[in-house]
Amino acid sequence: MQVHHQPLVSASLGTGRAITSYGFGPDAGDEARPKVYIQASLHADELPGMVVAWILKRRFAELEAAGRLAARIVLVPLANPAGLNQHWFGTQMGRFEMRSGQDFNRRFPELGPELAMQLKPHLTGDAAHNVRLIRAALRDALATREAATELESQRIALMKLACDADLVIDLHCDWEAVAHLYTTPAAWPAIEPLARYLGSEAQLLADVSGGAPFDEACASAWRYLRGAFADRFPIPPGVTPVTLELRGVRDVSHETAARDAQAIVDYLMHAGMIAGEAPEPPPLRHAATPLAGCEYVHAPVSGVILHRREVGDTVRAGETIADVLDPLEDRLTPLVAQSSGVLYARHWTRFATAGMLVARIAGSEATRTGDLLVP
Repeated sequence: MQVHHQPLVSASLGTGRAITSYGFGPDAGDEARPKVYIQASLHADELPGMVVAWILKRRFAELEAAGRLAARIVLVPLANPAGLNQHWFGTQMGRFEMRSGQDFNRRFPELGPELAMQLKPHLTGDAAHNVRLIRAALRDALATREAATELESQRIALMKLACDADLVIDLHCDWEAVAHLYTTPAAWPAIEPLARYLGSEAQLLADVSGGAPFDEACASAWRYLRGAFADRFPIPPGVTPVTLELRGVRDVSHETAARDAQAIVDYLMHAGMIAGEAPEPPPLRHAATPLAGCEYVHAPVSGVILHRREVGDTVRAGETIADVLDPLEDRLTPLVAQSSGVLYARHWTRFATAGMLVARIAGSEATRTGDLLVP
């Protein structure tokens, strides 16, 4: 196991943080071997993935010692040291940077247009050559990119670690939720076994979800270059990206993390990145659906949220999934699903302000456009 520390721009005098990464398996220069990148807690208050990464760190070290790693694996258990230090009267504030208000999982560098003109004279009819060329160009572009703030330097540091990976796994969680995931339609066939091992209840697919989140930014240059040159040069997808949502913020335990870590190890064995015979993936719990088909259920009024259905339930259009209670007016306002599908996530608080997002349902029909992720 190799340990690396990438210093970040210091936000103020006397402070300094770094991204710590752990490398396992073949040497970093061995491009004949696939590379896997896994990170956790980019939203710093989402802790289930941090525990899973801790277990994976020990497991990968054992597999490395046994000579079973067929891929280079880079692991970042704590992807947001800046956000981990944000607290407000005892409450951790890890989703948005308090200085700028920016979501820590948005605005990652999208390098496709920058690379297109640079690479155009050098692409050939050899797909393997093009892959090597694009990965080298991504590394070079990020190596020369300068950051003015700690947040920018954190984004660049993470992209440097992941830009040449074949597989990118970003570990997150939701407020209250069942296990679910986000990936692209092109990546879904390769990710489906992981969904099975994990027991994912909702598989949400989109090429562009909006806002340049980390997993999407890792694939965006490849998507752009394929769109620009695929009619002349063979350019593979390059990277398989996935964000795993490991249930809710309170689902933190030895037992749950051990099961999730084993699901990831089983998947890497299934994909040939770890030597060994993987168990047969269990059946997929629910078919993949478009991210644009997700219904976001908002409270039209303020009051106490009284849930009628639990996360993981399959609901029908027209069904009341919760009520909002106004005890002053003796009024219950029903929250009615407009779509049929899996109720895969809901807010952890039980008091709604007017307009607040309360729950999300994975519908099968694309109905939304624009930015598709939760703001």
